[in-house]
Amino acid sequence: MNDPVRDARDLVLERFPDATWAMLTGSVVGPDRTAGSDLDIVVLRDEEPGFRESLRFRGWPVELFVHTPDRLATFLASERAKRKPSTHRMLARGVVLFGDPGDLVARCARVLADGPPPLTEAERERLRYGLTDLLDDHRHATDPGERTVLTATLWTEAARAELLFSGRWVSSGKWLLREQDPGFAERWLAARDDPAELAAEVLERGGGPLFDGYRI
Repeated sequence: MNDPVRDARDLVLERFPDATWAMLTGSVVGPDRTAGSDLDIVVLRDEEPGFRESLRFRGWPVELFVHTPDRLATFLASERAKRKPSTHRMLARGVVLFGDPGDLVARCARVLADGPPPLTEAERERLRYGLTDLLDDHRHATDPGERTVLTATLWTEAARAELLFSGRWVSSGKWLLREQDPGFAERWLAARDDPAELAAEVLERGGGPLFDGYRI
């Protein structure tokens, strides 16, 4: 099997010989590696523009995340505000290919450990209103197709709201499960086909249903 670190380093040196530093990250360097894991590579360089690119190299699917210092700082600040720390995770858990990212790895790890900023009252009300509305639509749905769509949406949004109400980082895809408290995660998976009761519990913990008087 190809060595992901060697191949990632060779790719970056070929494409970005002037890069300040580069890091290989994602499941390919962790315990969650699968046969389909790709090379997630973060590259810092001074030359504009920054960009994201997908390609194949030596049989690997590759995702390049190319940043300038200003672009990277903007991404990190935006992620904290959105409570969705994708780049922080990559930098905190990656393997340096070359160069020196300084204290950036430690800073990102500290952000992840500290958790997101608390919800504002307006953000909490928006979540409560949205989940209230979804539950109402799901409860009264009669068309089988619409009910299937609403069930899937309610199931996903209940998990997302649970993270936000609990002061955890919000996520999508596999991280929507990974970020959950283990006890909730087990119940959430079991409620996939009928999430209304669990969603109602999440809503109560977040402050309860909200409809009358909601104004934005």
